[in-house]
Amino acid sequence: MIYNYFKVAFRNLAKSKFISFINLFGLTIGFTCCLLILTYILNELSYDRYNKNADRIYRITRTFYNGNGDVSLTLSTISPPFGYYLPTDFPEIQKMTRLLNNGTAPIKYKDKLINEQNVYFADENIFDVFTIKVLEGDPKTALKDPFSVMLTEETAKKYFGNEDPINKVLRANNQFNVKVTGVYKAFPSNAHLHPNIMVSFNTLKDSAVYGEKNLRTNWGNNSFFTYIMLPKGYNIENMKARFPAFLDNHMAGQYGAIQPSKGTKLDLQKLTDIHLHSHTDYEAEPNGDIKRVYIFSCIAFFILLIACINYMNLSTARAALRAREIGIRKVVGARKKELVIQFLSESLLLTWAAILIAFGLLYILLPWLNKISAQDLSVGILLKWQVLVPLFLSPFIVGTIAGIYPALFMSSFQPVKTLKGLFKIRGGSISFRKVLVITQFAISIILIITTMVVFQQLRFMQHTSLGYDKEHLVTLPYYSQLDNQYESFRNTLLQNSGIKDAGRSSRIPTGRLLDDMGASAPGADSMVPVKAEIRYVATDYDFIPTYGIHMAAGRNFSREYGTDTSGFIINEAAVKAIGWKSAQQAVGKNFTYGGINGKIIGVMHDFHFESLHQEIKPLILIMPSTAPGQSFYNNLTVKIAGDNIPAALAALKSTWQKYLPDLPYQYTFLDEKFSKLYEAEQRQGTIFTAFAAIAIFIACLGLLGLSAFTISQRIKEIGIRKVLGADVRTIVTLLA
Repeated sequence: MIYNYFKVAFRNLAKSKFISFINLFGLTIGFTCCLLILTYILNELSYDRYNKNADRIYRITRTFYNGNGDVSLTLSTISPPFGYYLPTDFPEIQKMTRLLNNGTAPIKYKDKLINEQNVYFADENIFDVFTIKVLEGDPKTALKDPFSVMLTEETAKKYFGNEDPINKVLRANNQFNVKVTGVYKAFPSNAHLHPNIMVSFNTLKDSAVYGEKNLRTNWGNNSFFTYIMLPKGYNIENMKARFPAFLDNHMAGQYGAIQPSKGTKLDLQKLTDIHLHSHTDYEAEPNGDIKRVYIFSCIAFFILLIACINYMNLSTARAALRAREIGIRKVVGARKKELVIQFLSESLLLTWAAILIAFGLLYILLPWLNKISAQDLSVGILLKWQVLVPLFLSPFIVGTIAGIYPALFMSSFQPVKTLKGLFKIRGGSISFRKVLVITQFAISIILIITTMVVFQQLRFMQHTSLGYDKEHLVTLPYYSQLDNQYESFRNTLLQNSGIKDAGRSSRIPTGRLLDDMGASAPGADSMVPVKAEIRYVATDYDFIPTYGIHMAAGRNFSREYGTDTSGFIINEAAVKAIGWKSAQQAVGKNFTYGGINGKIIGVMHDFHFESLHQEIKPLILIMPSTAPGQSFYNNLTVKIAGDNIPAALAALKSTWQKYLPDLPYQYTFLDEKFSKLYEAEQRQGTIFTAFAAIAIFIACLGLLGLSAFTISQRIKEIGIRKVLGADVRTIVTLLA
């Protein structure tokens, strides 16, 4: 019986090749899009779940509050002293590991000098917390001794080729040597961080690197990722409830008379929630977003819904052609249930064919999705029983949804009327089909509007005025080895006509503003603390002209005024936050920042230092000498002429190699950094647009099939109209 159902179904599908092709094509594209999106979603949901104890690992985060009690900063890192007190105050912590992201560091081996990214300091407990495959060395001791280092397999091959890397010595940052004690397999792509090099955390205890005293007492340096592993089934709310008392006990006096628990807060973040749910002000790497998962899930649903609506419309449109078939079946004894099964078998046969073809297309199209999403998606993520079982059932579900209405509709025909040729499709059926078509195009219009909004947002990000000139700015890392010879270095650069200016700073635009040292402004009788957070950037005399930042009042730092080392430059947002009425009023005011007394010498127009996702924050520029213990620069920015960029870059390279021969020359254009700020949005916008276009295409394809079928039913009418004198334009207008 079942064989007969599918045999007849195949014959009916083969009989109406055009309609069957449109249905099959629409369902195939729908299933292919769903499989691609499902692969993407499952990959997003899989982050960090490869760790054996993923459900027991938590990251400790820290939130800061300003004087008004509002959140001013949330970090995924905490200060190092917490690492000493947490295990003793919370004995339920089974294991704890700490990492410090050193960012990019020059690593040298013989004649190879490479600027390595993702260099971390990590302690030996990392192998007890995270699941890391060690290829060479002992994970229990490899990171125990100071100045020892472990490399990923790829990094080891880069330096040593086929040589045994164990016990080889590398020169780090042109400051100290480290000995290779192990090699590990790189963290998988679905990890929230990817250390290429792990230096022993105990190296930080050396006073020339960081100092053991700082590790125990420096509450202000919140740069340390801290992960803890708790017992199975442990209620983390118990630990969270004890955090305020813990802070008050160990941080007494850090906030003056204010209780530490009123100025800051510790929290626990589940490891598997980091990628999609963590959006702190500082992350190890850019994270995903659960909202994108929801958006793409909706798109997949809409695409499949449109394909199903196509099937319903075309099947009910063909009802008149199958009326006699249905009448004969009923006359010879077919019951309604059997007719429903017959029509559903056609739908199921079509959906099964569609999903099998879709799997083939998935293999072909996955590299395309990987390219535009910058991810490493694999079909293997679908090859799990938890995924395969729903996929196996999906053709039955989709086939039933798509075919149930046509099956019930056609099985309700009265045999007497169909055999006598008196059968007519009721207006209600036509109205329902119109509702389905309207639904299709309502979805399509929503997707079109949404796509336009996405493109407008991306265009706004790319073309809006930032308040500074980002063109032809070359950024390089700044090294302390250049301190004593910087003026000579800068003058050598400026001798080349292709180089216009050069300036140093602790941070550069496109980065985050995270540093704050507390400010005080004149009150009625004395200096009064400013409640608002004012973030600072340490700069030199040439930062503002290099970036082309415009002044609203006052002036820039100048070498002609020795007192400028105790002067401050703020932006208009800081003027408002402090409570001054205008930029002109602020100039000349006494001001205290980070405990240093000085005067406001200038006010900048507001500009977007951070990405456009962030509001313009109150900002203050300080000279290095006004930031004790933090008077270093991290970045060098060079403004080059746009008429001969290669010559300017060549001059910059030769000057760099003359003054810093032992440090790698590596530059980036600032506009490239700016573009990277919105890479995720650009990629998501491209993917969204592609799938939205597919959904619209499937809807148009269904309308094409429906129109073609309707026109084929009106051939006699069209012929009569043409005989009576109707021209082509009139006929097209009528049908349209």
